Amino acid sequence: MADEFDFGEGDAGASETFPMQCSALRKNGFVMIKGRPCKIVEMSTSKTGKHGHAKVHMVALDIFYAKERKDYQLLDIDDGFLSLMDDSGNTRDDLRVPEGEIGDEIKVAIAESRDILCTVLSACGEESVIATKVNTAVDK
Repeated sequence: MADEFDFGEGDAGASETFPMQCSALRKNGFVMIKGRPCKIVEMSTSKTGKHGHAKVHMVALDIFYAKERKDYQLLDIDDGFLSLMDDSGNTRDDLRVPEGEIGDEIKVAIAESRDILCTVLSACGEESVIATKVNTAVDK
């Protein structure tokens, strides 16, 4: 008798996330980055320049894995190590050029004198460049 009733399952179509303006985000708030829930641990805003809108720099930790992702400006490559600068002007030269496609992208960017950002992932005491992107924050 229980097999006679087959009730379908449904939802209200509500999303688990919603878009927000960057200006509404705050330190210790939460945000989705690359599909992962993260807690904002550091945030800074640059003023508008001659090329448009203000820029927001955000550092967030994955709430489940406590992995930190931070962007650095690529300066140079020296003996297989990257020379990187953060938004405070501090440089670091302790990360190796990664193997594979990302390493190739970095080498091409240096050869063509392109301004790119390297995303560095920090977890369990180890760090590695996991992605690159064009630096749009630079006024040219």
